[in-house]
Amino acid sequence: MKILVTGGLGIIGTALVPELERLGHEVWICDMPHHHHQRYRRCDVREYRQLRALFDAEDFECVYHLAAEFGRHNGEDHYENLWSTNVIGTKNLIRLQEEQQFRMVFFSSSEVYGDFTGVMSEDVMATTAVRQLNDYAMSKWVGEMQVMNSEVTHGTQTVRIRLFNIYGPGEYYSPYRSAICVFAYRALLGLPYTVYLEHHRTSLYISDAITTLARIATNFVPGRVYNIAGCERHDMKNVSDRILALAGQSDALVEYVDGEPMTARDKKVDAGRAERELQHHPRVPLDEGLKETLRWMRSTYC
Repeated sequence: MKILVTGGLGIIGTALVPELERLGHEVWICDMPHHHHQRYRRCDVREYRQLRALFDAEDFECVYHLAAEFGRHNGEDHYENLWSTNVIGTKNLIRLQEEQQFRMVFFSSSEVYGDFTGVMSEDVMATTAVRQLNDYAMSKWVGEMQVMNSEVTHGTQTVRIRLFNIYGPGEYYSPYRSAICVFAYRALLGLPYTVYLEHHRTSLYISDAITTLARIATNFVPGRVYNIAGCERHDMKNVSDRILALAGQSDALVEYVDGEPMTARDKKVDAGRAERELQHHPRVPLDEGLKETLRWMRSTYC
């Protein structure tokens, strides 16, 4: 299959591309920096002309649409970039999909579940009024609504993915990255950070996510929505404590705060659909994944 991965130089894209290639697909990448990959095209999804040129030159059977601005605080500080990339960029791609009828895998987020306090199954969003709690969450839900509208009006075929807290090697630090990335980097360098005591998550190691995501291309069910998540539910202090131990630091670095108002406090996830249909069975336990993450960060930053 001929596949395009938008945002293919990010943490998920850089791991997904070689896995798709290993499975025998011809994989193309588009992203913002210049790059040496032989099937790479520099392209800003916000710019329709650039996308148009790419799709005029190549016929893709499937697009993994990863290109997005990530993170709730990033979405507040740089909301212009977030809304133009996540919403206009997605709309540009959908317009081309309506014309060319390629299949799309759209990457949403667990953040769309917002203030929902029950078990987060995929059908919640269709049956329950949910308030998204930050601009990032809102932009991802708008993207899902754009996809659903196009399915009805133009017969497009898309699978929507809601990722729950992916972590691991390849996630370079910035203050806007995942909690595990921030904790690990700052613990290794002896820098202070904040832990929200009332927040609970599942965390999924990057290789376990990639194995499942790569299967979608050949197990594509139009209109399907999947939660992709880990199976070890934990509070954030527990994760921080494990990281501090691996980094040889004490929790004198940590400021403990009860909760953060901009995001869900407790994400109880049902990933049964992905388990049944995509054979999603995480193999890397949290302790092992954290060790590998810290090992990679040491080699990268220390």
